Amino acid sequence: MKYYIIAGEASGDLHGSNLIKALKRKDDKAKIRCWGGDLMQAAGGVLAKHYKEMAFMGFLEVLLNLRKITKAIAYCKTDIAEFDPDIIVFIDYSGFNLRIAKWAKRQGFKTNYYISPQIWASREGRIKDIKRDIDAMYVILPFEKEFYEKKHGFPVHFVGHPLIDAIGQHRVADPKEFRAQNGLDPDKPIIALLPGSRKQEVHKMLTVMLSVVDSFAGYQFVIAGAPSLDQDFYTPFLKNSNVGFVINKTYDLLGVSYAALVTSGTATLETAIFKVPQVVCYKANWLSYHIAKRIITLEYISLVNLIMKKEVVKELIQGDLNTEKLKLELAKILDGPARTAQFEAYFELEKVLGGKGASENAAARIVENA
Repeated sequence: MKYYIIAGEASGDLHGSNLIKALKRKDDKAKIRCWGGDLMQAAGGVLAKHYKEMAFMGFLEVLLNLRKITKAIAYCKTDIAEFDPDIIVFIDYSGFNLRIAKWAKRQGFKTNYYISPQIWASREGRIKDIKRDIDAMYVILPFEKEFYEKKHGFPVHFVGHPLIDAIGQHRVADPKEFRAQNGLDPDKPIIALLPGSRKQEVHKMLTVMLSVVDSFAGYQFVIAGAPSLDQDFYTPFLKNSNVGFVINKTYDLLGVSYAALVTSGTATLETAIFKVPQVVCYKANWLSYHIAKRIITLEYISLVNLIMKKEVVKELIQGDLNTEKLKLELAKILDGPARTAQFEAYFELEKVLGGKGASENAAARIVENA
């Protein structure tokens, strides 16, 4: 059968790649065309467009790139029509995917959604579009099933979280080799800096994260470079001798880290699964933040806290993300009760996420529905 898969960022590329592998195990005649990245292409998908071409963050950035987005939507529709898939699978990336889903449903294509749009966080009214345009939804967060079914009467399938599989499949790096290969101090404990994957957010996050480096001379800070950005982009941030850098090695880095400063997003959950104490950081441009503040109704912004329904990790948001507060919160997780409390909560979190098998579970249902 023919599958068309659309993912729009690094995390979607990761989960899309594991889904492609699972689809090929379920359907040995599968032909897969996709929007995604290097991982989806390596897994066997034929790449129609790379997510790097569509990496816009926040309301202002989207407005400034509307023309480019409009052209991409038109191209996507044409490409789908020419490929004529048996089923279209959308992965997260709701602003783009829900527009394509509306068109696809009207053209008679079967539509499945893997990794739900976060309508429980903002713009809940999109449930009307989902009910109209999506044939089947596969959710990865335990509270989403209750949200869709009990609150909105829309049946969904909880398949577990794909990060459990992705991290479980990762070969753990040898700490000594990792340090030697990447020019890191052989003895100092590592504090990982995960500033995100888009230029706008990386610049904002790293500027603040790096402002605390000189206050923790006994540790070395290592930036996790995103595969979506060129290495040259990070050069201005590497002037301090106590700051290291690796690119496209985030899991290896987390595997050897003592603590982490993490931009809000999927990385907070990845850090938790690796059992690394963290402080969650978030800062957007003024306009994007104030628009988001008015439409997002959640008590927390990090997935860890949202899933556990309590504050497990400290969140420093917008004005609270400054040098003094970041120094204070980082010091707390380097030693003492805050560090112990995070460790204990992380083990509980993994149980709530439902264990292994998300990609296999989703693939089995997609093949069945195609």
